Order: sequence, then structure tokens, then C-alpha cells
Amino acid sequence: MASMTKMERVRAAVEGRPVDRVPFCFWHHFVPHGSPQRMARFVLDFFGGFDLDIFKIMPDIPYPLARDFIHAADDWSYVTRLDPYEGNLGKMVQTVIILREQLGDEAPITMTVFSPYTYAYRAAGGADRLREHIQRNPVQLHNALAVLALNIADFCQACADAGADGIFFAVQGAGDNMATPAEYAEFARPYELMALQGAQDGWLTTLHVHASSGLDISPFLDYPAPVLSWSDRLTGISLKEVRARVPEKCLMGGINEAGPITSGPKEAIAAEMRDALDQVGSERFILANGCSIPNDNPEEWMRAAREALDEITQTGGTAGPAGGLEEPAGKEGRDIIT
Repeated sequence: MASMTKMERVRAAVEGRPVDRVPFCFWHHFVPHGSPQRMARFVLDFFGGFDLDIFKIMPDIPYPLARDFIHAADDWSYVTRLDPYEGNLGKMVQTVIILREQLGDEAPITMTVFSPYTYAYRAAGGADRLREHIQRNPVQLHNALAVLALNIADFCQACADAGADGIFFAVQGAGDNMATPAEYAEFARPYELMALQGAQDGWLTTLHVHASSGLDISPFLDYPAPVLSWSDRLTGISLKEVRARVPEKCLMGGINEAGPITSGPKEAIAAEMRDALDQVGSERFILANGCSIPNDNPEEWMRAAREALDEITQTGGTAGPAGGLEEPAGKEGRDIIT
């Protein structure tokens, strides 16, 4: 097959068409100090420098809701409607515009966005504090979550209008003992689905279910997003299992964000990548980390991962039986961010 552009390769994978090789991506967080120009430069240098297939904008120009500022029931009323083209949201939209101008049609762009429940969790000061509001102030919390969902939907649409190919929509709370299934069903899922309505123009819109342990992925399999991402290595929910359940979805994962890519050796990185391809093949699949790798991840091992991809592609992609890797222990109690 002739060589594809990054845009052609990723779009073909999402749509279930043949690819010249599996799309490949990894990421960590950047600190651009609130400047869309600096954020765009960090994104271009990182993803372009490692020759990755997706340019993923990280949320370090934050949604304007401070951490740990909600204390009383009435504080939720400070969560108000926002203009997606103003303030920090506007800066992130501007980042999309700059990147699209630089990349043209060569590579896809995705914007990382968190769910209403995730923003509420941070604003309340953690899972235990948010649970207190669930129990004591449910009406005020519901009102705030609805406003957050509308703001996020508007922001997602603005990013699409600016040139983003999709939203990387990260939801948190379904695992890691953050919420009961009943709490999540009432206070998280309806607002996630509301927010995702603004991301339906994106062919690369990705649902990332953030958890290290205790995750039931079943309720997320029918969310309106063509790509599904989760920490398959940490949660023990394998790519092979999910592929069997939702063959029409493009899956993203296969690389343990706390595993060989952080410390090597190259042979272990390559073995993990081959194992992922053994499980699901190269179609309807994006080979990527389950969640963000450390910000100080040694460049040596990120380079090794990119080199391993070329070697695997040249040798046919797979080696050994599916599911042959031993799963490492999960990291308990990880805070956001994906």
C-alpha cells in the first residue's frame, strides 16, 4: 500500500478502512503559561518532533473554574454560562486556529476536554468533598453540572469550527472508588452525554474513560464517539475483549503509561506494542498510551517507542500469541489528568 499522510492514516483507521501502518501517538502535559502561541509551539515541537500521527492539545490553558473553591451550597451558583471565544476557552480555540494554519491537511488535531463531573470534582476539592455535595446539595450541584455541560458543548463546537478534527473527551469517576454506580449514573453520565452533543462534528472525537482500577467499561461502549480510549494495561480490560464487544469502534490504547515507555528497555516497549497489535490488528485501532505519560518521561524511551513502530511495521506487525504480556499492578489513587 502507498504511504499515507497522517490525516489519511488516522481517518482510515477510525472509519475501518485499510491503513499503510497502525496510527501511533503518545503524549504528556505541557505548561505554556496561558499563551495560545506557546501552546501551539509546544504541540508542534512535541508531536512533530517524534513524528506522531495525532496532534493532541492538552488542557493546560484551563477551563476557568478554580480548584477547591466550592465550599458551600451557594458557591455552585458561581458556575455560569461562558462565551467559548472569550477568556481561557478562547485561548484554546485560538490554539486550534494556529495549529490548523501550520499543519494544513497533513495531520489531525484533537482538543482535550474534561467532563462536567471532572471539573466539579476538582472545584469541590476531591471525590470525598464532591460526595458531600451530592448528599447535601444535590439540586445546586445538578444546576452547576448542567451549566458546565452547556459550556463544554459550546466549546467543543467552537473547536470544531476552528479546525479541530475531534475532541478527546476525558471522563472521570467511574473507577478508582470515586463514585458509586448510582452516583455516577445520576451526576455524571447525563451531563457527559449533554456535553458530547457539541462534539458530533468531529470524526476523531474520542471518549477517554479515565481509571486505573475498578472500572466497568460497559456503560461507555455506546457513547456517541467513534474512538474509545482507556488504560487497558492498568485496568486489565483488554483491547481484545472490547474489540469483541464493539467491533465498529476504533480503539485507542495498548501502551502502559506507567510501563516500559517510562523506563525501557526498547525490547520491552516493542513487545508491548506487538502484543497490542496481536490482540486487535492494525485496522480500527490507534496505538497509544492509555493515559498521559509522565511529564519528565525520558526522551530516550519515547524515541525508542517511535523506532520500535518502524521496526514492527517493517517486519509485519505482530509476533507471538495474543495477550502474552503480564499485566503490571495498577497505580492507585491517580489524580486527573489524562
